[in-house]
Amino acid sequence: MRLGPLSLESNLFLSPLAGYTNLPFRLVVREIGGVGLCTTDLVNARSLIEQRERALKLVETRPADSPLAVQLFGSVPEEMRDAALIVEARGAVSVDINMGCPVKKVCKVGGGSAMMTELDKTTALVRKMVGAVKIPVTAKMRLGWDDDNLTAPDLARALEGAGVAAIFVHGRTREQGFGGTVNLAGIRKVVEAVENIPVIGNGDIVTPQAAKKMLDETGCAGVSIGRGAFYDPWIFRRTLQFLTTGELPPEPSFDERVRVMRRHLDLMIEVFGEELGCRMFRKVAPWYSKRFGPCHEFNKKIVQFGTRGQFETILENYIRWRAQFLDDRGELQPRYQPAPMVASFMRDPASTQREHIPVPKGPVEVW
Repeated sequence: MRLGPLSLESNLFLSPLAGYTNLPFRLVVREIGGVGLCTTDLVNARSLIEQRERALKLVETRPADSPLAVQLFGSVPEEMRDAALIVEARGAVSVDINMGCPVKKVCKVGGGSAMMTELDKTTALVRKMVGAVKIPVTAKMRLGWDDDNLTAPDLARALEGAGVAAIFVHGRTREQGFGGTVNLAGIRKVVEAVENIPVIGNGDIVTPQAAKKMLDETGCAGVSIGRGAFYDPWIFRRTLQFLTTGELPPEPSFDERVRVMRRHLDLMIEVFGEELGCRMFRKVAPWYSKRFGPCHEFNKKIVQFGTRGQFETILENYIRWRAQFLDDRGELQPRYQPAPMVASFMRDPASTQREHIPVPKGPVEVW
């Protein structure tokens, strides 16, 4: 698909997730394949202008991490414009504006979801950014502040007039956070509100079937996947195959999950150093283990490891412990297999399943 002048290999996007979609994870996803464009964690525009270490680490990249978009948040037009120029100079192919983050510390300074409540001010800010850079400027929003203020269609229409190249819309309100059901009809209204730019749908894409349903029922041009990619970094490749051929690829094997988890840790250590990389990976490993089957023996140990060697010892001990749940072919016995992932908008309303995807404690819970 196209994003302004930018040609992408697929219509599948990695969503920004604060604290998670750093360089190591983006590289993992790219190595597996299928993703069209990855986006950084949200970056404070002022911090980037001031060249603060944290902001620079968030936009760290390398040739294999391409094409890359950088997501900015802020509410001061001049700061957002200058930060966009920095992003462009650093080689990003696109700059995304965060208008969807529901966390209070972002909204209270006028960024994130708060930008959806002041249409004229937000449009002026975007127009200033679009006029300053040559790369596409996109915007990521929610359906609105709450169910009584579903402003996304009006905002999308105004932003198209201001020159944005695409709209990313999460099918929930700011008030919902990550709970409740993704509103496909709400995403469709955003699609219908614009004339010439693509709308990318987002929210609860946890399977290839969910991606297809969102595409079919909303008319959106592509889908952006965040937490679903942490449960399944293979989801982009599997979804692309499903959309292209109609054949649903199987979930990756346990051995493949372990291989990619190890690769992810290697990259964390390479980028952040062993001490910090291992500490950061304590909140990442449980995402992988969610699909291991019985995993409490792994999870209770993995939150304390501090070296690559300790990780390997924990993993090897876990693999031996897990063997008791396998059949003669080395596969999990049916009663121990994890339940299928199901998007909120594909569940039976009377179902007793959880209303939202469980996530480990950390910044993404309030992002």
